Amino acid sequence: MNLNAYPPTVRELIQRLARLPGLGEKSATRIAMHLLQSPREDVFALAHAIRGMRGRIQTCSRCFHFTDQDLCSFCADPARNTGVLCVVESTADLMAIEQSGAFRGRYHVLQGVLAPLDAIGPEDIRIKELLKRLKEEEIQEVILATNPSSEGEATAHYLHRLLRDRGVKVSRIAYGIPMGGDLKYIDRVTVERALKGRMDF
Repeated sequence: MNLNAYPPTVRELIQRLARLPGLGEKSATRIAMHLLQSPREDVFALAHAIRGMRGRIQTCSRCFHFTDQDLCSFCADPARNTGVLCVVESTADLMAIEQSGAFRGRYHVLQGVLAPLDAIGPEDIRIKELLKRLKEEEIQEVILATNPSSEGEATAHYLHRLLRDRGVKVSRIAYGIPMGGDLKYIDRVTVERALKGRMDF
């Protein structure tokens, strides 16, 4: 696609939009053309919302989820189970668990995983803050819900070693065959995890 056909301001917008995850140059161009044809007030409202988000959103002082208050809605909710803490890598993972409706406890967002090859160690993610929460809050169980990647697994094993002698139950979310999945198309590691994580029927 030849972007030189567009005026410099439109070209810059397309290039910036194309940097967003899941958007290529073609999708970015489509969005830019849509914005050009939209009412001015709609475009200004979108720009205002983006500026407002960057200006007001911060991380929760307790769990490190995104919020525009000191505490996020999960930490501030007195109806949530304060004794169970679900540890996730990112806010996106937190939202995936929350949308399932299966968990009513509190969260702790690590804001990353251990990745020695990228020089990311325990001091670079929110492990120190997790240990502080164990002392300050009456936590009975920590659920490790890091992703099933090599970094996620390494982080879960590191946290398990760190937490197992601190008087809390440490559990790991199970991985297995997805609903509607066909066994013959499932990878070997997933099948192995499903068998190891089997339950009484």
